[in-house]
Amino acid sequence: MDLELAGKSVIVTGGASNIGKAITLGFAREGANITIAELDIVQAEKVAEHALKLGAAGVQVVKTDVTDMAQVQAMIGQAVETYGGIDVLVNNVGWDDLMFFSQTTPEFWEKVIKINFVGMLNCTYTVLEHMVKTGGAIVSISSDASRQGEPREAVYGGMKAGVNSFMKTIAKENGRYGVRCNVVCPGVTVPHEDDEVGDASMWADREAMFSEEQFAKIAATLPLKKLGRPNDLANAVLFMSSNAVSGHVTGQVLSVSGGYSMIG
Repeated sequence: MDLELAGKSVIVTGGASNIGKAITLGFAREGANITIAELDIVQAEKVAEHALKLGAAGVQVVKTDVTDMAQVQAMIGQAVETYGGIDVLVNNVGWDDLMFFSQTTPEFWEKVIKINFVGMLNCTYTVLEHMVKTGGAIVSISSDASRQGEPREAVYGGMKAGVNSFMKTIAKENGRYGVRCNVVCPGVTVPHEDDEVGDASMWADREAMFSEEQFAKIAATLPLKKLGRPNDLANAVLFMSSNAVSGHVTGQVLSVSGGYSMIG
């Protein structure tokens, strides 16, 4: 099925590693023009080269700290200048460091809040200035930790729950302009062993997240008995971004987690 994403202008924040990388390459296969907004320029340039080989109409890398509004405005301005507008924004940037809430500090809370929530606010606010004139799709990556409490992810889960609620409100406010807003919630999503991730990625040290034994135990608890992979999430994002197949879908929160959460 043609998703009708060829030639579309797409921004993927954090588009160089794990889920973000898979999303970028997914849009590349559809022939989109892609702006990768990243702090890890070295890894982003590698992904951009790969994306062009897969069929992207164009790819540019813009160094961007999404928590800095001025940098976000400059990045989005560059996407508009290069590709003539913005059809899709994927708010993918996220970060956490697993620990019990009692072990965290106010400095840690601030970092988690800025990266996972304020960054998404900055990007959404800035892109809406353009999308209210032309329509478009915004897809934010949340987490199943937002839908049912997850130990060692208290602040992160709280911020991702905020993403869910925020995106529903933005969908209601901007549907009249042809802007669709949806959320995709991963569960544990692990890069393949041979996937390259940047040094700044949460997955640069896999065992700092979970041991292989823990990964196996997590998979055993899921109805599908397997962990998520980046392409699982990328496919859902492509679906939500395509007016051809999800043009009447907005304000939805979709779990892509092997059945970890089942919320009607």
